[in-house]
Amino acid sequence: MKAKSSVFAISFLFTAWRTTKKAFLNQGTNESNDRDTNFATRITAGKLILVIFIPFAAGYFLSYLFRSTNAIIAPQLTSEVGLDAGDLGFLTATYFLTFSLFQIPLGILLDRYGPRKVQTLLLLFAAGGAVLFSLGTNTTILALGRGFIGLGVAGCLMGAVKAATIWFDDRHWPLINGGFLAIGGLGAVAATAPLEIMLAFFTWREIFQFLAIATLSVSLLIFIVVPERKASIALPTLRHQIYELGSIYTNQEFWKCAPLISTSLAANMAIQGLWAGPWLKDVASLDRGPVAHYLLLLALALAIGSLITGALANWLEKFEVSLLTFFTVSMLLFMTSQLLIIFELAPTSIYPWLAFGLLANSAMVVYAHLTRFFPNELSGRVITAVNVMTFGGVFLIQYLIGEIINFFPTGDSGAYSSEGFFWGFGLALLAQFLSFIWFILPRYAKVD
Repeated sequence: MKAKSSVFAISFLFTAWRTTKKAFLNQGTNESNDRDTNFATRITAGKLILVIFIPFAAGYFLSYLFRSTNAIIAPQLTSEVGLDAGDLGFLTATYFLTFSLFQIPLGILLDRYGPRKVQTLLLLFAAGGAVLFSLGTNTTILALGRGFIGLGVAGCLMGAVKAATIWFDDRHWPLINGGFLAIGGLGAVAATAPLEIMLAFFTWREIFQFLAIATLSVSLLIFIVVPERKASIALPTLRHQIYELGSIYTNQEFWKCAPLISTSLAANMAIQGLWAGPWLKDVASLDRGPVAHYLLLLALALAIGSLITGALANWLEKFEVSLLTFFTVSMLLFMTSQLLIIFELAPTSIYPWLAFGLLANSAMVVYAHLTRFFPNELSGRVITAVNVMTFGGVFLIQYLIGEIINFFPTGDSGAYSSEGFFWGFGLALLAQFLSFIWFILPRYAKVD
């Protein structure tokens, strides 16, 4: 089965390369958008991949890797530092807290200075946070390190999406964004069985020191190879940029979409990034090796699902199937996969988790919808306005799941109670269901 997984991963990488290259080759121009279209027409698709796609994708790879590591190293953290479920949930969630708090200034910075400068600087904070985390001997230091990592990678995906809005035609944004998400999914893959293998040769502290070096390298790569944005319009004042946030937060379309985007992505990140591993160990009663293998397959499904979602949504638009319709169906299926997991209908089966991974990032297609809906000069702030809610939600859900699990007594072996997972995961699903009702009501409600 492991050999099949490796072949699957290689096939996926080849498919990702071909579809992304096809999007770059077929891109058009849109003069109404603020992007340097002359640059795109001067160079080949291969060079576009090298100077735009790969540097930002590498940053998002690291972001997802950092995000997901605690699912594997949780046993080391609990035994070495003495963390309980609540401590582990809070420690892991501090990444999302700083990530969330920085989203509003991040959107302003991306729109004002561009993704190249912003990403180069932010990744230095992530590298420093990785070093601090590797030196942590108590919850406070570990949380500070994790918080700096969250701050440093806060712009990895949004910087990539902003770069896409600058350089590429909006027809291809869903596919290009799906490509970025797919590479991020490979970061989640690296945080499963490959990380488990590395732990046989290195301590978790040494691994985080390696990650600090890799993060510094990506920061340097972005600074050196990514071309600077050439703004076609004069930049507004900082005060005006802040004022323009009001047009986003008072927009009905934003508030129709944002809650469901936020709750679905928050459930994905909280469960896949931390609690899936403990669930597989304590509820499904799998050994450590199979747990790492299941997490590997889940991460592969996440990566492949991201690519398929972007490509399929892009293709269906040709037949007048809107991104919002695609999103509605995807969310129904995503919530169904969670019901299968919560009610333990097949606790040792990988298939509910594969469905979870394939559908988990479906909400990203609505980022393309919202960035089209608003003027291009607001794209960075639109994306990060959603992210304030998303990553704030991840912080709350990840932490609350831990506290709910802590409420129930552990077994004789120290295993967490299945009831705790039932109510913790159920809380995340309830938030999505209520957001889904809110999402569909404005569309179908009739006004007399």
